Amino acid sequence: HYGAIVDYTKAIEINPEDHSAYYNRGISKRKLNDNYGAIADYTRAIEINPEDDAYYNRGWSKGNLEDYYGAIADYTKAIEINPRYKNAYKNRGIAKEKIGDLNGACADWRQVVFLSPYDNASNWLRDQC
Repeated sequence: HYGAIVDYTKAIEINPEDHSAYYNRGISKRKLNDNYGAIADYTRAIEINPEDDAYYNRGWSKGNLEDYYGAIADYTKAIEINPRYKNAYKNRGIAKEKIGDLNGACADWRQVVFLSPYDNASNWLRDQC
């Protein structure tokens, strides 16, 4: 991942408006547990092109840092862009559970099961809701 970060940084130097270079560098940083660096890159990618995956991945990094409210906001934005984004509902439900909003978590997991009946969120519904 270090080599990829170097390559994406070079691509950004060549074209500072390259959305995918920021986005992909963010993924590499997150995989190296540099969640703050990943959030910065996803934020820049969103400024250039606000797309659902960048919000989703930024939410994931925020969740890794236990910023559950920030994660919920990003997952919500991803869902606004793509209302069928199953994993955004799933992870938003997890973040809601972490802040003690089990009703909200269950609502999100119900949506996951609606979108994909065989998802493991059905077990969470059965066990916690």
